[in-house]
Amino acid sequence: MELQEGRKGIPSLLSSQGECIASNITQLIGWTPLIELKNIAKKDGIDARLIAKIEPYQPLSSVKDRSALRLIEDAEEKGLISPGITTLVAVTSGNLGIGVAFVAAQKGYKFIAVMPAKVGIDKQTLLRYMGVEVILVDAAKNGFKGLLDRVEQLKEEMENVYVVDQFTNPANPDAHFRWTGPEIWKDTEGKVDIFVAATGSGGTLTGTGRFFKMKNPSIKLICVEPAESAVISGGEPAYHNIQGIGPGFVPEILDTSQIDEIVTVTTEEAMDMARSLAREEGLLVGISSGANAAACLKVAAREENKGKMIVTMFSSGGERYLNSELFAQVKEECVNMNMAF
Repeated sequence: MELQEGRKGIPSLLSSQGECIASNITQLIGWTPLIELKNIAKKDGIDARLIAKIEPYQPLSSVKDRSALRLIEDAEEKGLISPGITTLVAVTSGNLGIGVAFVAAQKGYKFIAVMPAKVGIDKQTLLRYMGVEVILVDAAKNGFKGLLDRVEQLKEEMENVYVVDQFTNPANPDAHFRWTGPEIWKDTEGKVDIFVAATGSGGTLTGTGRFFKMKNPSIKLICVEPAESAVISGGEPAYHNIQGIGPGFVPEILDTSQIDEIVTVTTEEAMDMARSLAREEGLLVGISSGANAAACLKVAAREENKGKMIVTMFSSGGERYLNSELFAQVKEECVNMNMAF
């Protein structure tokens, strides 16, 4: 298997001879930069290196672009789908759906997104803008099972349906084993001591973690989950507002055997940290990125982690959450300011 040597995406264009023009948008999925969070670390008196991978640099601004591409390519390689014939269907809180949407558009597939109602209106808007059929399900009433039941209903009603299932398909973590892990390893010169990642589908932590453990078994893998719904820790599923993580069950593709520790973060902690990242580091990232950074600070504060390199993922850009609680206060302030005119 080709690991791309940590340089899939834009670097592959820049290293080519002649024109540096992508043949299509999927060619841009891949490498994203790492950045050290020096201001946050200094403010909290942290004597460790906090490094974040900036996934908003993906073509449509989230880590799920990687998973979407690999899930679709894998199905094509196995002869399971055909452009113009197959309709792709996916359960998504938004970012995976947006990733599937642009890959499907480029390749010629129709796509239907099944989403929980009243969650992620920004993402629903983007999907509709991209021509995706969006079906909403009252997940508050029926839970995740309600979303799956709606997908089964679609399979019965339609012909040539293929479910892009990020929770059970090994192609999801394979994207991170092939690309994310090697990128981080190359860009840190293999100096990673601890990898911290929140889990939604489990793809990032499983695939990247598997690559790291292959390279250096002593690297510590830390799973981040919502304190309100700490299911992987053995708790009960419950409502929380950290979009994209903590689905309320343990995903099939999540390899819990390689997890060294679980750190929980509240919705409030995640949002406070996301706001701090914007104001202190100039990084406009989403709620789960705030959760990852908050978990990193908890881990970095320990005496035994002094001087260590702690790497995490900033999975999506902040603009995708403008209509969420993350921006509620400043949005109200702006509305009130404009009422004077």
